[in-house]
Amino acid sequence: MNDQNNPIDEPPIDEPPRTGHIYDGIEEYDNPMPGWWSWIFVLTIVFAVFYFYIDVSTGGGLGAVAAYDQAVIADTARMFGSLKLSPDAPTIWKLMHDEKLHRLGESIFQTNCISCHGKHAEGVACPNLTDDYYIHIKQLADFPDVITHGRNNGAMPAWGNRLSPNEIICVAAYVASLRNTNYPGGKKPEANAFIPPPWLDH
Repeated sequence: MNDQNNPIDEPPIDEPPRTGHIYDGIEEYDNPMPGWWSWIFVLTIVFAVFYFYIDVSTGGGLGAVAAYDQAVIADTARMFGSLKLSPDAPTIWKLMHDEKLHRLGESIFQTNCISCHGKHAEGVACPNLTDDYYIHIKQLADFPDVITHGRNNGAMPAWGNRLSPNEIICVAAYVASLRNTNYPGGKKPEANAFIPPPWLDH
């Protein structure tokens, strides 16, 4: 029986200690978590912090979205086969309005260009690509040339030896489509920047 001064029975020696909490006639045992479970929990937190740092520093390059983008690039490369796109204004204009190839251009941009131009092309070390100002672009056909050969003694690197011609044209179309979207907080135009004629004129 319960003692007046001790309303809770002491547990038998072979039972775990009790917390003293009773609710609806049910008494709570004071069972610690198993050591292996606790260590897994701690390691999960450590891994999450480490993964977050790596994911942020690589611009999301290790995430599921990046893996999907790489799969899109590979699938589109197979789709191209022996097809060779032309780096002219009509082709770029057409690709700007092709949803699948626009997605491919965005994937290539996110993989290769965000360290300088920013994740949203807002400009970091290099110009903002979402405003209406350009430095080396006067018409649509200039985009592939700038991407292929670079500019300013390597400040804009040459990608002709790292991307295929078709990939260059797709990313050129994607960048051209960003004109005048004006991402909030984008970098201010360079002193020597100018506004070229609308792409429709080409």
